[in-house]
Amino acid sequence: MAGGNGGGPLGLLLSVTILVLIGILAFSIRLFSVIKYESIIHEFDPYFNYRVTQYLTKAGIYEFWNWFDDRTWYPLGRVIGGTVYPGLTLTAGTMWWLVNAINIPLSVETVCVFTAPVFSAFAAWATYLLTKEVKGTGAGLTAAALIAMVPSYISRSVAGSYDNEAVAIFALVFTFYLYVKTLNTGSLFYATLNALAYFYMVCSWGGYTFIINLIPIHVLLCIVTGRYSSRLYIAYAPLVILGTLLAALVPVVGFNAVMTSEHFASFLVFVILHVVALAHYIRRNLTPKMYRIALAFVVTVGTASALVLVAVLMALVAASPTKGWSGRSLSLLDPTYASKYIPIIASVSEHQPPTWPSYFMDINILAFLAPAGIIACFLPLSDSSTFVVLYMVTSVYFSGVMVRLMLVLAPAACIMAGIALSAAFDTLTGSIKFQPISPSPSPAPSEKEETSILASASKPSSLSGREAAKDKSKDAGSDKGKEQLKEKVTRRNRRKEKEIAEKVVVEKKSPKKLLSVLPLEASAVGILLLIILTSFYVIHCVWAAAEAYSAPSIVLTSHTADGLHVFDDFREAYAWLSHNTDENDKVASWWDYGYQTTAMANRTVIVDNNTWNNTHIATVGMAMSSPERQAWEIYQSLDVKYVFVVFGGLVGYPSDDINKFLWMVRIGGGVFPHIKEPDYLRDGQYRIDDQATPTMLNSLMYKLSYYRFVEATLDGKGYDRVRRTEIGKKYFKLTHFEEVFTTHHWMVRIYKLKSPKNRLRGKLKRKTKPSVKKGKSSSPAKQTKTKKKSS
Repeated sequence: MAGGNGGGPLGLLLSVTILVLIGILAFSIRLFSVIKYESIIHEFDPYFNYRVTQYLTKAGIYEFWNWFDDRTWYPLGRVIGGTVYPGLTLTAGTMWWLVNAINIPLSVETVCVFTAPVFSAFAAWATYLLTKEVKGTGAGLTAAALIAMVPSYISRSVAGSYDNEAVAIFALVFTFYLYVKTLNTGSLFYATLNALAYFYMVCSWGGYTFIINLIPIHVLLCIVTGRYSSRLYIAYAPLVILGTLLAALVPVVGFNAVMTSEHFASFLVFVILHVVALAHYIRRNLTPKMYRIALAFVVTVGTASALVLVAVLMALVAASPTKGWSGRSLSLLDPTYASKYIPIIASVSEHQPPTWPSYFMDINILAFLAPAGIIACFLPLSDSSTFVVLYMVTSVYFSGVMVRLMLVLAPAACIMAGIALSAAFDTLTGSIKFQPISPSPSPAPSEKEETSILASASKPSSLSGREAAKDKSKDAGSDKGKEQLKEKVTRRNRRKEKEIAEKVVVEKKSPKKLLSVLPLEASAVGILLLIILTSFYVIHCVWAAAEAYSAPSIVLTSHTADGLHVFDDFREAYAWLSHNTDENDKVASWWDYGYQTTAMANRTVIVDNNTWNNTHIATVGMAMSSPERQAWEIYQSLDVKYVFVVFGGLVGYPSDDINKFLWMVRIGGGVFPHIKEPDYLRDGQYRIDDQATPTMLNSLMYKLSYYRFVEATLDGKGYDRVRRTEIGKKYFKLTHFEEVFTTHHWMVRIYKLKSPKNRLRGKLKRKTKPSVKKGKSSSPAKQTKTKKKSS
């Protein structure tokens, strides 16, 4: 039942069994990537997390906090301990230590691969606890089953997806559960646990700012709607104090917990909450007249304090061009901000707005059930139900701005859908259970039968009258007969009173039951339709887990008429770099591949996926956008020895560097104004065919991608299968770079910078040839001196 809280020991046992099965389901549905491919790390960011976890398990926690990584962001480097959210790394490191302590010899990579599926089971259980606090056990179990399979969450938690969200979603939902639990009980114990859960969330993911803004909004909503209570105070005040102090202990957050605009709302609501609490306190202890005077004083002082706090906070962030907001936060508040001012944020695919089909793909039928769950939360309305409704509304907005935040919407949609499904099943099954029993048809009684019925109804009173007359006429009966008669009458009266009382109770209850009881046929059809609907959801989720989200980006597959084709070019390229280059060589590429290069090839990179230095990334973008000679000079200044590009024109891989090239131009042009995007467009269109601009055809990116491409195509015309056109410039030579390795399917192409010495010798040879023709050749000794001076 929707509002039930279990059915004794048997109900508790059944709930625990279902939760265990849900946990197994959540874990096992995420193993398709291991079964179909192999146990490897996926995507790009997880490789950095894996590398950091390896260092943590080898060097220890103290070395980890002070680790300066000189293999990234050359020549700047990066302090890892102070720039990374350590929750995922510490969690996986602890798990590895525990399993090895009990003599289970698992490698660090294996633990990292299976961390996300394990925590998906934890997230399902946390969703059960949260939904149970709002609407009961039935809704909680339904919501837990839904989130165990929802594709949006599966996409970031399959085996091998070792990213921050793997543990952050569990931390998010568990923090919300403890907040609602404290709100319902007013317990300081749960309030303290809530602050600790928030601390774990801060350690795990930058999305913790969603929590520290959503909860203050809910508290303010409760105050405005007149729902203030001591439980609300206990749920919020310790969270702000303890949570902020604990958050400041995380190095990557530090004083940002009190100095950035994302946290200011919590402090402002904290002041308002104390003003309201003081007003309620003095109301209980003062007379009405004195209360009005004291209330005016408290409101005045509280308003002045709030204004002073706002002024202080504004003064702290006045010097910042973004007024204390981070670029990603401003992108959420203003969806056009990133495209206008921070192209590096807009260039990330997961920062783009989702399409409508994305909602159906990622949450499926939950998109239609969630509104019904919102309505059910108003019947009746409580503090906890208003919180989950607020969570749902805000997450819908943020998911509409950034497709990555569909992940935050998934738990809210599952909670609402669980409440709706539970309420629907409760109503339909209750209608079947409490169907009114129609009386069996009987023939209408005749007049004689009616007279006899009426006579029998009045028989007890007439009998008692006759018996009394007989008693008077006959003298008196025995005492025993009188006692028996009295006992019969008393027993009959008690039975009548009981029947009347039961009839009154049934009459009082029957209107409510009649309102919720549906016809038997409608109830059966409704249950059947809900079963079919949820069956389609299960089928879609299994398909999404097996086909859409299980493939690792490091290994690609393609199904053709010839069968399955595997493209393992990325690992092939990284293995070549690892075995054929010096350990101290610097490798340049676009920032997407930085984490994989350091983790798999163990080589120093110029930029990586951390994207903390926009100027450094813009320098690489400028090099890729420049002609070959200028690009060679830029890379020489960065001490780069190898450059590689990802190219998909031969096999039809769409996520290659040519498709990303305009973002390199925009990011580079944002720092270096001589790089202008219109120079690479023909009539506003991005082209690589014979209509492409000379600037585009002479850029380093074009040359490194299409060098010798005509030789690789079957028709010899240089047809690009991604852009679906023939390339414009087909035959050219490289003067400053030399090709050293191209993978089997031409997806990764590695080039080496030619040394300055070799290039200068070539120039001198070209200069000396005309002098020989004119008969003014110099002696070999003079030529040697000239070469030495030039070198």
